[in-house]
Amino acid sequence: MAEHHPVNLADWLGHLESLHHKTIELGLARVHAVKTALQLAPSLPVIIVGGTNGKGSTCAYLEAMLTAAGYRVGLYTSPHLLRYNERVRIDNREVDDAALCAAFSAVETARGPVSLSYFEFGTLAAVWLFARAEVDVAVLEVGLGGRLDAVNAFDPECAIVTSVDIDHTDYLGDTREKIGFEKAGIFRAGRPAICGDDHPPQSLLQHAANIGADLRVMAEAFSVAPEASDWHYSGQHEYRNLPNPVMPGRYQFNNAACAIAALETLHERLPVTEAAIRLGLQTTHAAGRFQVLPGQPEVVLDVAHNPHAARALAANLQARPGSGKTLALCAMLADKDIAGVVQAMQHEVDEWLLASLDVARGATAQVLHDALHEAGVSAPITCSDSVAEAWRLACERARENDRICVFGSFYTVARVLQLTGG
Repeated sequence: MAEHHPVNLADWLGHLESLHHKTIELGLARVHAVKTALQLAPSLPVIIVGGTNGKGSTCAYLEAMLTAAGYRVGLYTSPHLLRYNERVRIDNREVDDAALCAAFSAVETARGPVSLSYFEFGTLAAVWLFARAEVDVAVLEVGLGGRLDAVNAFDPECAIVTSVDIDHTDYLGDTREKIGFEKAGIFRAGRPAICGDDHPPQSLLQHAANIGADLRVMAEAFSVAPEASDWHYSGQHEYRNLPNPVMPGRYQFNNAACAIAALETLHERLPVTEAAIRLGLQTTHAAGRFQVLPGQPEVVLDVAHNPHAARALAANLQARPGSGKTLALCAMLADKDIAGVVQAMQHEVDEWLLASLDVARGATAQVLHDALHEAGVSAPITCSDSVAEAWRLACERARENDRICVFGSFYTVARVLQLTGG
């Protein structure tokens, strides 16, 4: 009897959401089984990018630099903001609905009785598309952790861990040492392993040593030196007077440096010129990473959702002083370190607009309010039932020289992008 598969992308995504009994279930056995059934053993070079924060930006730098060098790049990232298609890009363009449906159909046929999570299914579909398109290189972003993440079913020529900090403690552990071990699981014996954390946990260093990975750590094997209007990279090569990344923030130098360090290790197979690196720095964009919308008042969108990212956001705001107030529109997931995020941001905010997040695991505005109260925040606070309502209030209250900073979750930024037509 013929299989009846969904006919459009929306139906496919609904099907994917219903397949597995858990939204997240770490482990590679199911992915390996379906990968084998798909005969999915691409010979193309793979770069895997993990880390607590900076993964998406680093993937974007790799895509831009490799594209500038003339390669056809397959890029797989998550989560998406507005469209699932954002997750899968080939040759610098989002894959269309028809291609995604074809890939999902191939995975569905191959999986048989094996149950796959939404992310596992999407990972296999993305790599199937990259293999069919015969891209020159695939860049895969880790979804969660590293060691047991679905992308780790594919062997990287080079693996990057951008940073190690506290997040997803229910799955990865509650210390940097435990989390560092999980992140280091994407490293491979005898292959380049880039670490953008200049104080990596001992567990990451030890795992790399135990398996014989070619580990290169920020501030030891490569480094950055930002100047007033440009910056210098030092690694296997010296690149001086590089153009500043288009994406603002001190941490973007580290993310860009991780990408350059990885490309240096792949030079024999994927040579990239200094000119391509320069062009990549000037063309890299990643939505929701200190994204400044045009117009007044200024609107800053940032997906920061853990203390490490919130500290970076606070530093960015501090480095970009304005003449008016900063209004924060914040909505978060309940399982995040809300208190830590508040502590990181409280001194950069003049007024808080808190919203309940109407998604699974979403925190209520009252929970956020309680965290602000516990932190001793004295700035005005308003609670709303939705991001849309909080956004309406922010627009009403912000004057032309003020700024609105939207943060706390991918869901929060996505909703505001929808409301602004982003």
